[in-house]
Amino acid sequence: MKTFLLLLIFSSGGYLFAQQTVSGRITDGHNNPVYGANVYLLNTYDGTTSAEDGSFWFQTSETGLQSLVLSFISFEKFEKTLEVSAMQDMHIVLKEDVSALDAVVLNAGTFSAGDNSRVSVLKPLDVVTTAGVAGDFIAALQTLPGTQTVGEDGRLFVRGGTAEETQIFIDGLRVFQPYTASANNLPSRGRYSPFLFDGITFSTGGYSAEYGQALSSVLLLNTINEPDQTETNISLMSVGAGLGHTQKWQKSSLSINANYINLAPYQELVPNNENANFQKPYENLGGEAVFRRQFANGLLKVYTAYDHTNFEILQPDINLQRPVDFKLNNDNFYGNTSYKGRLGNGWSIEPGMSISRALNTFNIDESRVNSKEDAAHLKLKAGKRFDNHFKLNYGAEIIFQEYSEDFTEEEALSKLNYQNTIFAAYSEADIIFTKNFALKAGARTSYMALNEEVKLAPRISLAYKLNAAGQFSFAYGEFFQQPQNLYLKYDEQLKPENATHFILNYLYTKPGYMMRAEAYYKIYDQLIKYNTKRPGYDSNFSNAGSGYATGLDLFFRGNKSIENLEYWFSYSYIDSKRDFKNYPAKATPDFVAKQSASLVTKYWIEDWQSQMGFTYNFSSGRPYENPKTTGFMNEKTRNYHNLSFNWAYLIDQQKILYFSVSNITGSKNIFGYEYADAPAIDGKFAERAITPAADRFFFVGFFWTISSDKHSNQLENL
Repeated sequence: MKTFLLLLIFSSGGYLFAQQTVSGRITDGHNNPVYGANVYLLNTYDGTTSAEDGSFWFQTSETGLQSLVLSFISFEKFEKTLEVSAMQDMHIVLKEDVSALDAVVLNAGTFSAGDNSRVSVLKPLDVVTTAGVAGDFIAALQTLPGTQTVGEDGRLFVRGGTAEETQIFIDGLRVFQPYTASANNLPSRGRYSPFLFDGITFSTGGYSAEYGQALSSVLLLNTINEPDQTETNISLMSVGAGLGHTQKWQKSSLSINANYINLAPYQELVPNNENANFQKPYENLGGEAVFRRQFANGLLKVYTAYDHTNFEILQPDINLQRPVDFKLNNDNFYGNTSYKGRLGNGWSIEPGMSISRALNTFNIDESRVNSKEDAAHLKLKAGKRFDNHFKLNYGAEIIFQEYSEDFTEEEALSKLNYQNTIFAAYSEADIIFTKNFALKAGARTSYMALNEEVKLAPRISLAYKLNAAGQFSFAYGEFFQQPQNLYLKYDEQLKPENATHFILNYLYTKPGYMMRAEAYYKIYDQLIKYNTKRPGYDSNFSNAGSGYATGLDLFFRGNKSIENLEYWFSYSYIDSKRDFKNYPAKATPDFVAKQSASLVTKYWIEDWQSQMGFTYNFSSGRPYENPKTTGFMNEKTRNYHNLSFNWAYLIDQQKILYFSVSNITGSKNIFGYEYADAPAIDGKFAERAITPAADRFFFVGFFWTISSDKHSNQLENL
């Protein structure tokens, strides 16, 4: 019996002697103890949790090389392999999980919209549910601060920049003709339907080194990666009709949209003003298609779009006794192919290509102009994610443009053409030091073959989070852009224009509310100047222009104040002057309003099964040149006011009746004035106000969705 007890004691003692202690202390980056962290040896049951002072210890019978794992919410998992005998009195510092939802966001100069956006200023459905925008994503963006409402043009004017200074990309690839064709003092629209996009990033400045050839801003449109189901959408409207269908398979899908717009019936009921006398009202036939294919390690998208536009209008000219007869025929094709793939070990690759062809025929009285632009964009982007703190992106691209124009007047033929190729490469790093501090830094190099010019453009942005709700961001960048076709067709040796951006942003967010304030300063250099009334053969061109733009943008959005009410308010103040084009002196351009504001409201009425909305847009008077007075650009138009209303009524779950009207108060808005080239016999200059084609625009539509779930509808698309 004594012998048995001795054997038991010695065998137990051998077991105890085989136990080893694992111990240490856990802190965060500020040396604060981490309480409650899980600590264990991988693939074993041996472990514990850390105490209030961050300390931990446990015993294990494991020996040799083992992996010690520590995990705790809001921190990155820690794992280290070493001898168990060395796992004593350790000091382990856990890194913050910088991918957490409460982490800092680099957002200076950038508005994001989309379900995957960390901080969404707009939602995808806002593009088409905002009163007064009539389904045009460009008009929806004009309710944001930093944009200018230029009613006679319709395109995006951003922070003192012309519309040509904003470039648009679809799935990361350049769009060369993003707006519908139009005539002088008639607004264009965005050419592409918002129904195929689920993400929008609108940069008012300081954008990434990935993008170039834009002095002021870029607009990034991302097509839907994966539709929810197979469905068909039918639209019957007071201005035309549309048909869309999405077919979804196991690993691929195809979406097709077609639409036809004809304003002839509408204008019979609601005639235009006398300064927009259409002989053949606006007519447009267009269609788009997106094919998607999922692979094991990536997604392929093929996007195509085509539209044809034609109209004829008699436009008054203050210098002519009879109006100008203007006819337009436009054909536009755009297509792109993009792929996003994963290569393993943190590497990603994104090749892509876009092509474009635009054909225009203008008949101006007895003159005829034929123009053609062919363009292509080839791009390769690669990235390496080293960890949650560091990511490096590289890229290279080629942009090719060929432009030709034939001008016929009284049997005399003039021809203009040029080719332009741009080679560019960039590198950019995202460094997230902590959840509260992040940095993006990079540079872009471009070679413009047309004038053999090489440009280096550094870019940097950083963000610091003050507390759970507020953060500051800063951005700086150099930006270059080739002159537009209007100038290069006469002088191919013109150099790129230049802009330097400085942006300071404050963002405050909490559930149901978001506020952002942004101050900026832009310096323009190398702007195009010429010495004639209009660019032409007899013009002397130069890069002698310069300018600046500085201002403050405010934005507030909320949905908690009143149940079922969603709203946002934006305000912009800008001080901008330029010496460019044929300006005799530096002055505020005629497209810049010193102050502008927008208020957008949307209210759901459950008892009526309806969504109602109001949008109010305001702009202070814009400058214009009046030869009757001394000085240059010394007069201003009256203030701009536009109150719009829309109403969507659900007849049943999949049928919607929709109505909208713009400028319901009938404000007599004036965009500027046209003056005679010379005074009359009495010494006075004849003048004509530039006004909208119609004071109001009415829209009525019926929208029907046919889907397998019997619940989907187009309310989010209206």
